[in-house]
Order: sequence, then structure tokens, then C-alpha cells
Amino acid sequence: MATNILNWKKEKVGTITLEKEVFEVDVKKDVLQSVVHWQLASRRQGTAMVKTRAMVSGGGKKPFKQKGTGNARQGSTRSPLMPGGAKLFGPTPRSYEYALPKKVRRLALKMALSHLNKEGRLFIVDSMQSEGKTAELAKRLKGFGLSKAILVDAGVDAKFKQASSNLDKYKYQPVEGINVFDLLKYDAAVLTKESVAKIIERCQAE
Repeated sequence: MATNILNWKKEKVGTITLEKEVFEVDVKKDVLQSVVHWQLASRRQGTAMVKTRAMVSGGGKKPFKQKGTGNARQGSTRSPLMPGGAKLFGPTPRSYEYALPKKVRRLALKMALSHLNKEGRLFIVDSMQSEGKTAELAKRLKGFGLSKAILVDAGVDAKFKQASSNLDKYKYQPVEGINVFDLLKYDAAVLTKESVAKIIERCQAE
């Protein structure tokens, strides 16, 4: 499929062929949902925890005598029934990561790209270069018609990265960093013509 290559004034400067096997795949929401869930689970810190009886202070002395107080008997201030006592069955530090087949991850990436392409929210530009000024880049992106987008380049241009780092509604990254969650989170994706070949190579890797 031939797609126009644009400059930052949104003028056609050439064409490029997008592989059907990558940019025209049937979209299945359950596959996308599985990969997004896997990504978000892998990002979880898993540091939540509570203090067990071994961790709270006290417990060396019986809180009050066994009989005659009218209260239920207690043998330790560490009991979960006592103020300041331990917590039972609370969370402990753990990893929420789990394995997901590479074939599923690659398929979901193809689907996310195909979804954007089908809806006309995938753009190919000739290059991503900047003077390093945030205001200049913000004006250029706004003139292109982008309010919230992911910007993908074959490599990392230091000045373009510097200019985009303060733009919270845009994310600039190389091909190695693109993922399903980001592609679905942002309104549009802008790829350089050099990055297209790398994306196809990554999606078709065995």
C-alpha cells in the first residue's frame, strides 16, 4: 500500500509502501487487551506490604491479667485484635510480571499500527530534526494538526529529544521503544520514513 511521505508543513514529498502484513492486519481487541494488561502488570512496583507479628513492637508482656477484667483474654500486644498490633494476610512485596509469547506481542503491535493506519491517524514524515527549542517544535506539531502524538524515529536525534522532553502530550522514542500501550494511548503516531523499515523488520522477526 502506497502512503504519502509528508514534510512538517503537511506537504507531500514522496511515497512509501507499507507492508500489508504489518499495517493492514485485522484488529482483535482481546489480543490488544492482553498485551496492554501484560505491559501494565510489568510496570507495577509490587512494594506494598504490611507489618506481621514479627515486625511490630511489643508482645513481651501480657497486656492485662487473664481473669477479672471483663475483657477477652489476650496474650500479646502484637495480636491483630490489639491497637497497634499486626495485620494478618496483608500484601507482601512481589513481582506482578508474567510471561507472554513473543508471537502475541508482535501480533498486537501489528494490530495497533493497523488500527491507527485504518483510522487515518498514522503519518509518515521525511525526517525528525529540530533546533533544540521546545517552542519551535510545539508550534510545528500544532501546525501539523497534532494535539497528542507519539513520535517514532529510526534513531534518537539529540536536539529533537531535547526539544520534545518538555512536551507532556508528545512522546519521542526510537523504534526499539514503541509498544502497544503507547500507540493506543496517543491520538496519532508519526513515523519517519527510515523507521518504517525497522518497524517492519521488528514485527516480522522470528
